[in-house]
Amino acid sequence: MKTILIASAMILVGIQVKAQNVMNLTEKQQALVSIAANEAKGDIKALKKEVHKGFEAGLSISEVKEALSQLYAYTGFPRSLNALGALQQVIGERTEAGLKTEAGREADPLPASYNALKQGTEVQTRLVGGQPFNYAFASQTDYYLKAHLFGDIFARNNLSFADREIVTISAIAALPGCEPQLKAHVSGARNMGVTDAQLHEIPAVLRREVGEAEAVRCEQAVADVFGETCQTAEPVDFSIWPKGVKNPYGQYFTGQSYLAEMGAVTNVTFEPRCRNNWHVHHGAVQMLICV
Repeated sequence: MKTILIASAMILVGIQVKAQNVMNLTEKQQALVSIAANEAKGDIKALKKEVHKGFEAGLSISEVKEALSQLYAYTGFPRSLNALGALQQVIGERTEAGLKTEAGREADPLPASYNALKQGTEVQTRLVGGQPFNYAFASQTDYYLKAHLFGDIFARNNLSFADREIVTISAIAALPGCEPQLKAHVSGARNMGVTDAQLHEIPAVLRREVGEAEAVRCEQAVADVFGETCQTAEPVDFSIWPKGVKNPYGQYFTGQSYLAEMGAVTNVTFEPRCRNNWHVHHGAVQMLICV
């Protein structure tokens, strides 16, 4: 009886683990999330690693190239061109190693009668879920958005509209200060074929493959769009607080600490379990800011 109970418990655990690993985002879409976010961050080393993983997940050269090319409209040519160069390096490395990499199909050519502005306006209208967005303040930018981004780029059919929005959301999540655009694309992605379940999974992929700050930005945008409460906060950037050198006033500490002079401010960094011993600052007013 005891053996049967143990075996049953093991089966139940196995079922639960399997269920947890089932995601609404396909493996290819998960790879696009991490590729796009690392492109936006400009982290070439991480990008190359994720491109390798993307190929193993079934992405083709055409799909990755298309995603990185599209992102120039969101992250700029420098990031996009650097990423495309990294893609070429990965392809070369895989060829040398004898690894199979699918070329994939290129986008179908557009007909001679194709009207980019008309098509782009229709695509943008679908994205916003109502009247087309008209940016009258900068009419040329409005034209570029409609005719070039949503007309020329989104017309290329080697990536679906849904996959293009997954790429866009993931990249913008890696760009601090772009939260309004991120929220707009989370909302619009629902009109382009991205399911609510998939949108809720993007932060998890970002957290696992890219970083906490990127995941939290995306979580907050998703929560805002769905009227939910986001329980996480973006982590503090401690890079502004230099570690400095071993503290020359070590006798006032139990454990190791470090000191960095920052003009009128002195930054002291404590290692785990380091404590500040009781001591006196004679004739001085001291303000402590603890982070």
